[in-house]
Amino acid sequence: MTQTRYSRTRSPEPEKEKTRGGGGAAMRVIVPLQGVVQGRGGLVLGSIIPCALFYFLQFYLKRHRNDPNDQNESNSPTENPTTRSSSSSQLSELPGLTRNLSRALLSPRSPSGPVSVSGRVGGIVKGADSPYYAGLRRVKEDPYDELGNPNGVIQLGLAENKLSLDLVKDWLAENAEEAILGNGKELGISGIATYQPFDGLMEFKVAVAGFMSQVMEKAVSFNPSQLVLTAGATPAIEILSFCLADVGNAFLVPTPYYPGFDRYVKWRTGVEIIHVPCRSADNFNLSIAALDRAFNQAKKRGLKVRGIIISNPSNPVGNLLSRETLYGLLDFAREKNIHIVSNEILAGSTHGNEEFVSMAEIIDMEDVDQKRVHIVYGLSKDLSLPGFRVGVIYSFNEEVLAAAKKLSRFSSISAPTQRLLISMLSNTKFVQTFITTNRERLQRMYAQFVAGLKKLGIDCTQSSGGFYCWANMSGLILSYSEKGELELWDKLLNIAKINVTPGSCCHCIEPGWFRFCFATLTEKDIPVVMERIQKVSETCKLNS
Repeated sequence: MTQTRYSRTRSPEPEKEKTRGGGGAAMRVIVPLQGVVQGRGGLVLGSIIPCALFYFLQFYLKRHRNDPNDQNESNSPTENPTTRSSSSSQLSELPGLTRNLSRALLSPRSPSGPVSVSGRVGGIVKGADSPYYAGLRRVKEDPYDELGNPNGVIQLGLAENKLSLDLVKDWLAENAEEAILGNGKELGISGIATYQPFDGLMEFKVAVAGFMSQVMEKAVSFNPSQLVLTAGATPAIEILSFCLADVGNAFLVPTPYYPGFDRYVKWRTGVEIIHVPCRSADNFNLSIAALDRAFNQAKKRGLKVRGIIISNPSNPVGNLLSRETLYGLLDFAREKNIHIVSNEILAGSTHGNEEFVSMAEIIDMEDVDQKRVHIVYGLSKDLSLPGFRVGVIYSFNEEVLAAAKKLSRFSSISAPTQRLLISMLSNTKFVQTFITTNRERLQRMYAQFVAGLKKLGIDCTQSSGGFYCWANMSGLILSYSEKGELELWDKLLNIAKINVTPGSCCHCIEPGWFRFCFATLTEKDIPVVMERIQKVSETCKLNS
């Protein structure tokens, strides 16, 4: 049987050699070997011959390898040759180096230098060196506590409202579990653990729209279908910057303004900010003339202005934009064919008798140019919930809404948060109690804090909204300049151990103004703060 099979494979061989060229030479080697294997020893020789060839090749390579480490190791009396693998010499470590490092040094693919990052990273890291953020870090390292750390740094630089947290705490203690899980009946785990719309649940949009209307005392109603919900007001502002302007375009922003705008508007969008200076002589109120000057200056610089960003109430000053000013802004935007972004996250945190007017009310009455107005809102300030990260974009512009809904994928609010807040905002009794109580507490704390500063000879601008006292401390700086202002800030932070925001971080053009966020305090903290400020004040007066 073996011979017959062999003869069948041999008979056509001459023809195949003629047609295959180089392949015939290979067959002349393989076929005799096949004959030996099958005809003269069969299975035994078929096993021995390949093994012999393999070990002969290994022996040949080892004799001709130029590796001094192999020679040294082969002469070592302590080495057991039976336990070494054929590749052990390649894995040996260099003296004083770990195996990983020595391998990296020997590898022909070793990197020529440290791995690089994008050029954008440098600008972002450098931006963190602002005194505003340095002060926040200092408080985190050494926070004041009446009992645990009475010599720590007191936080007056963070716009956070702790005055009414007790109301939120009580509601959560009583309702949180049922609000999130639906009491285990209707909603259950599927309503919080599965994918939900990235721009917000419609139920939550309805609840937020109702809350916004209640905060603004029913002066205007909001259509839930025109809301896009984001994880805080920060991405809401960034998304609008992205949608309304191209790289290299600019927004007009009245100064002084919240230091975070430099990040939110500019960092990832490539959009510029043109400052519109406001002055103490006008109580830092915005004028249309100042807007026009800034617009023309930007035009001379070759910058295309795409919109105005306003904050109402203002941060850091705390003043409100009048109805007349809002109409003037709308006329200006119409004339220049630009957008208006109205940041109204403090609409429910007003105190005093001055009227708050939303830009939504103005365009609702005008019924024209609605597509150029966009409102930003959130629950961080008015509901004392910054940790819940809830922001709002409200717009009549269908293109902006369509793009914002897609972009909200990068900053969506968690489903449990939405479910919880649907229940909270739907409780109209709780909401109304919170708004009323919170405004009363803000008014009382503001009055006490301003009175305390006045006793020290420090005046504040008139404020009707927000958590701020915008204080004039120019009388305590040694030189009327930004340098003199930052020297005083350093003394307040490191000697008095209170963190405040210097006006230069808010791009105020007049040195010596500081923002004090009083809503982080309790009433009994105010005398402690005033005592610390007084020590620095006395030192500055002695040195002047």
